[in-house]
Amino acid sequence: MRHEDPWNTAALDLRAYEEHLGVEPRVPDRATLDRLTEAHIRAFTFDNIDVLLGDGPHVDLASVSGKFLERGRGGYCFEHGVLFAAALERLGYDVRRRLGRVGDPAESARAHMAVEIALDGRRFLADPGFDARLLRPIELSEGAQDTYGGASHRVRRVVEGSTVSWELQRWTRGAWERQHTTDELPVRPVDVDMANHYVSTHGDSPFRSMLTVSGHLADGSHATLTHGTVTVRRPGARTTKRELEDGELDEWLDRLGASLTGGRRDRLQTAVAGLHVGDRS
Repeated sequence: MRHEDPWNTAALDLRAYEEHLGVEPRVPDRATLDRLTEAHIRAFTFDNIDVLLGDGPHVDLASVSGKFLERGRGGYCFEHGVLFAAALERLGYDVRRRLGRVGDPAESARAHMAVEIALDGRRFLADPGFDARLLRPIELSEGAQDTYGGASHRVRRVVEGSTVSWELQRWTRGAWERQHTTDELPVRPVDVDMANHYVSTHGDSPFRSMLTVSGHLADGSHATLTHGTVTVRRPGARTTKRELEDGELDEWLDRLGASLTGGRRDRLQTAVAGLHVGDRS
């Protein structure tokens, strides 16, 4: 069974996932894929809370399902990617897990996870655990562009020797800005385990030195919380960014749906207090 189902997708409680998203998929087509992607991103926060608490995270499907579906939490790219890919496979999509490099690919490790979907002779990239503004998959085709939900993205094909990669860009402040570069090398569970270990424990990982919690709010806006700032983006309106006031951290955790029990919330407050608040990233 391990070789037939290396990602353990058969163990996913698909009904619980669909209920959490509020989506009832009918057929594995493009329209359903778009709805699932947006619903997933809106349902779960992107956050590195467990990294700051020193609690992992674990990225096997059982652990991710328990955290997301039973405890109502979110997480970062590996967790989102593992859960989303498993759900798509269970629904009949042709899925490939992918790893990529955030920022300059010449200087960064393969420390990001995305999901590729082959559908009707075309290939699409879904990124539920990175860019909360990429609300629907974008086609993997040279120069493909998509504008949706107030954000514009573009894909560029990059060839280095025999390796093909896809650079995802976002239109930011009047220019295309590279987000990450995802290659086409096969990905196995052990690859995700190793990448997750690096990101969650290495001293140079940014997730060890800052808090980031982002998600979509009930009014349609998107908010990103760090240990020192809160940024709110509203479609068609100016983005606002300001410093957190005393006592606001708990309020914003609640608003974003990053539910923590009393003991874990106290531990997070302690961890955040130890960060360099002067870093307003």
